[in-house]
Amino acid sequence: MEKVTEISSLGEFGLIDRLTRDFPLRNASSILGVGDDAAILDYHDHKTLVTTDLLLEGIHFDLRYVPLRHLGYKSAIVNFSDIYAMNGHPRQITVSLGISSRFTVEHIDELYDGIRLACQEYGVDLVGGDTSASVTGLVISITCIGEGEEGKIVRRSGAKPTDLIYVSGDLGAAYMGLQLLERENRVAAQSPDNKFFEPDFTGKEYILERQLKPEARRDIVDMFAQYDILPTAMMDVSDGLSSELLHICKASGVGCRLYEDRIPIDYQTAIMAEEFNMNLVTAALNGGEDYELLFTVPLAMKDKVDMLKGIRMIGYITKPELGAALVTRDDQELPLKAQGWNAFNH
Repeated sequence: MEKVTEISSLGEFGLIDRLTRDFPLRNASSILGVGDDAAILDYHDHKTLVTTDLLLEGIHFDLRYVPLRHLGYKSAIVNFSDIYAMNGHPRQITVSLGISSRFTVEHIDELYDGIRLACQEYGVDLVGGDTSASVTGLVISITCIGEGEEGKIVRRSGAKPTDLIYVSGDLGAAYMGLQLLERENRVAAQSPDNKFFEPDFTGKEYILERQLKPEARRDIVDMFAQYDILPTAMMDVSDGLSSELLHICKASGVGCRLYEDRIPIDYQTAIMAEEFNMNLVTAALNGGEDYELLFTVPLAMKDKVDMLKGIRMIGYITKPELGAALVTRDDQELPLKAQGWNAFNH
């Protein structure tokens, strides 16, 4: 029989000691991690970048089909992605949890297994956090501290007219993976033998991985450094391409033209959208949780940027009076609207 340990048997500090004992410090900037009243970090000549994300059960994730290890990994990755979107590198995280009484120590161990794997893969140190009881399920709050080189940190506000718009990877896969998981969960719930129901995900592995275990695009930031490329503006695609591009336009005081036929979409995403009878472009524009990098560069840099693997030019920046528009396959211009994720409309 699997061992079950009540969290109350360890207490707050015993739980923290258990969860953080296998997180060795990897960065020279991490002087002191978990175990005191505050962490000590030393960055010398680099700028410090800080981001935080709050994930709530029932709003951001559903544990009926999201494994705790995957949730831990993803909760760390979404923070790393925000630092890479500033052309920086994540170095430390703090993890705070609100835990309801239905969770055991072993459940939280699984969550931390995922967080630990993310830290190992991306070279990030766990340096602190907090735990508390919760009456609303599982609550995860992660703060990520990163560093950026002086003069090379990229904001949303630097895009200029005639800049080209690029995006890494492909879009819409995470959203279609979510649709698939929610459908199979509904089918299982309605099945009289739901305990024995096993969905067939053959051929759909990619879109499931994009939803359950996304990756942050460290490789793109590394290529920028290798080839001496500095974007004028950048964001990660967490809430949907249309929303993120409009954020850049607003912050930079510009307009844009986005080409429908240049939006990168994976084959599995297209097949799944057809199966659900959903508009593929709408899914790619508004689905979110892709964690790809959306960035702009000067027109003069096009030849250099086009040499990079895994990115695609999808449009260009215009003067603000021209507004933001999607150019369809038949050359019509439709107003670009922010229809991505909004937690308060969930």
